[in-house]
Amino acid sequence: MNWLTNFVRPKIRALVGNNVPDNLWEKCPKCEQMIFRKELEACLHVCPHCDNHMKIAVQDRIKSLFDNGEFTRLHYLPCRADPLKFKDVKKYSDRLKSSRETTGENDAAIVGYGAIGGHQIAAVLFSFDFMGGSMGTAVGEAFIAGAEMAVSKGCPFLVIPCSGGARMQEGIFSLMQMPRTIVAVNKVKEANLPYLVVLTNPTTGGVSASFAMLGDIHLAEPGALVAFTGPRVIEGTIRERLPVGFQLSEYLLDHGMVDMVVHRKDLKDVITKLLGILTHNLQLHGK
Repeated sequence: MNWLTNFVRPKIRALVGNNVPDNLWEKCPKCEQMIFRKELEACLHVCPHCDNHMKIAVQDRIKSLFDNGEFTRLHYLPCRADPLKFKDVKKYSDRLKSSRETTGENDAAIVGYGAIGGHQIAAVLFSFDFMGGSMGTAVGEAFIAGAEMAVSKGCPFLVIPCSGGARMQEGIFSLMQMPRTIVAVNKVKEANLPYLVVLTNPTTGGVSASFAMLGDIHLAEPGALVAFTGPRVIEGTIRERLPVGFQLSEYLLDHGMVDMVVHRKDLKDVITKLLGILTHNLQLHGK
């Protein structure tokens, strides 16, 4: 960023004055090209130069997917904060407070319902900005609330994970969310309701080892890392180089782990078509 800070920014300020905001542009982490923020937002946070799918805020994803950006949130029961009184370099309670102030969210999962292409759907979306989208007890409660809402409304269930895995600060309580979310998925399937998962970058750890890989249909964004353990850790353990693109969504598609890799701009259209097919089948079976 030095050339942006030391050369480009002073040049622009010399032309238009000193009232230039610092967040006027963003640098693509893949191709390192400078992108104006408004252009990036118009592209749904996909780099126009290299097509790199960058992380997108939950609110922006909701606007891009749900009809008219309308999404009714469900306020699930709050969980006990910091059950283990955990502290590493910082208290867990302080981390929670900081994340809540920064993101404006109560925790890493947002649950609610809306319509995609005219089809009603219950959904859980993850915010990576909240402690890396990690799954603790609050996320488990959000997921269960979303699954129960899908069953009560008789509509499909959509989950969009973006997570580093289980939340280590909650220890065994976070690991308990893995079987809890699997039970919730089974209730949706027992009701013969479709369960769709959109895998985004990253989907790893206890999230990938539980509900994220149990979808009836798995979509994935291009270049998304989907794994239990990341490639750097695996290479350090087995002391061998992994195949190029190992654990990325395209690799998983080639090996039958995902059904489709879908560009972010096409995601709403693809989900709409899938919901049309799946809800038609529900109607045929009297659901």
